[in-house]
Amino acid sequence: MKQLAIECNTLLNEVQDAISSLKIRELETERNALADDMASADFWNHNEMAARKSKRHARLEEQVTPWLELEQQLAELVELTATGDELLTSEISEQLARLEQRLAKMKQQLMFRGKYDNYDVILTIHAGAGGTDAQDWAGMLLRMYSRWASKQSSVEVSLITESAGDEAGIKSASLELIGPFMYGKLQGEHGVHRLVRQSPFNSDNLRQTSFAMVEVMPKVDEPKAVAIDDKDIKIDVYRSGGRGGQSVNTTDSAVRVTHIPTGVTVTIQNERSQLQNKEAALTILRSRLLQLSLQQHVERVEELKGPSTSAEWGNQIRNYVLHPYKQVKDLRTKHEVKDPDSVLDGNIDEFIDAYLEYSLKS
Repeated sequence: MKQLAIECNTLLNEVQDAISSLKIRELETERNALADDMASADFWNHNEMAARKSKRHARLEEQVTPWLELEQQLAELVELTATGDELLTSEISEQLARLEQRLAKMKQQLMFRGKYDNYDVILTIHAGAGGTDAQDWAGMLLRMYSRWASKQSSVEVSLITESAGDEAGIKSASLELIGPFMYGKLQGEHGVHRLVRQSPFNSDNLRQTSFAMVEVMPKVDEPKAVAIDDKDIKIDVYRSGGRGGQSVNTTDSAVRVTHIPTGVTVTIQNERSQLQNKEAALTILRSRLLQLSLQQHVERVEELKGPSTSAEWGNQIRNYVLHPYKQVKDLRTKHEVKDPDSVLDGNIDEFIDAYLEYSLKS
């Protein structure tokens, strides 16, 4: 029982160190304050603010509760070991093993130290060099990330906008991914992705290299988080286009927002009102400018330069090879997988984990 008591105390200390590192006590205070606000009779008088607070409370609940429960359960085990009752040894050992497994899964949170790691994500995919093959490749990546999100128990994914390819795939598309530490998990996916395969669009079935750019941006909901001068924005409204059918908007509600100093452009043409499309475009614009500021290590929007990385040879972060052999290899972490079909079906957690470990060392 004495050795068991030492093990319980050691694990409790480890959990309390993690709680301190993750500032769980501070987050608990914020959560409780929000709960008090939500209990007031006039909470929903201001719907937009109330919705933001409710969302923040739910996110804090996801972060705080598992750690506090784990701490409480370990503290109870420590008390049981203090009784010296040998009849409890087997029960305590089993509970300790279960709690050790829980902690092992929760430890990944300790890797997320960045300011924006717990933000939701806007993930945008652009077809690069490679014509129809590149547009098809961009569509494959859209499916890969959508599949990954659908396999996560606490992640919500929705399509914000999509521009169909001329013959296959997509020219571009944007996803919104909502979940704990979403930016922290996906930030390593930002960059150029390269595909090598036998082209299904070539009559000679020749080997083709295609590129697509994946942008991973922390979603910025509040305008004050990224201040943009109105004079630096150009907004164009026009009739949305497409292949036809029920999904095409027939009103002049499509919106294109351009940030003049950097040349960053966002276009939204979903079946929404012009106001909704404008707000969605501005949210993506703020998120993209924030991502640029992180890349360029500047604090003010005024200091930003336009994006410079193009989706072509020499800029890729990861290679997906389907022919003449099968392999997916990340060029930064050197992590590789011999089953590209599984990766393209959304099983990218190995690459996410490898990048997290790589970023901690670099």
